[in-house]
Amino acid sequence: MNVVDSSGWLEYLAAGPNADFFAGAVEATAELLVPTISLYEVFKRVLQQRDEGDALQAVMLMQQGRVVDLTSPLALRAAHLSVQHRLPMADSIMLATARIHDATLWTQDADFDGLSGVRFKAKI
Repeated sequence: MNVVDSSGWLEYLAAGPNADFFAGAVEATAELLVPTISLYEVFKRVLQQRDEGDALQAVMLMQQGRVVDLTSPLALRAAHLSVQHRLPMADSIMLATARIHDATLWTQDADFDGLSGVRFKAKI
């Protein structure tokens, strides 16, 4: 199973320099988990930079994977990880989602560099 964080989705959608790094995880939709916080972050950023139609298309692509809602157990696990690793809220939710589902987290966010279960590639 795979979780692609928002920076990865945005890189993939924009065909950025690291898009190929995320392509395998994004395109393997049967193994893709999508935290609801990712839907929020990607929709917001695409809406800011483009328009609502493009933002909706991005979210539709993301929803080809299995959307994972923020439940109470997930929120508590995320809070624990946030304190342990000094992660912002959204990042801790991404990591908690990956860990609860025994998935790999794919990212270019330096906050995750060196954490177990994370595939990190520095943003170019």
